[in-house]
Amino acid sequence: MFQNDYNDMVSIDDLCEMLSIGKNTAYHLLKTQQIKSFKIGRIWKIPKESVINYIRLQSNSNSSF
Repeated sequence: MFQNDYNDMVSIDDLCEMLSIGKNTAYHLLKTQQIKSFKIGRIWKIPKESVINYIRLQSNSNSSF
């Protein structure tokens, strides 16, 4: 996957690139805590592991059809 391509903490831009989504969708995922993250001031801090967990969860839920 992309485990070695990114630092342990990724940015909004990285998240958008990793998931091939727009910024509005990225902010929605963060605000609804579908991807675990936190803010320092105005900057979102997103653990890469949270993104990987989100992908795994989505993969598992989609494979049940």
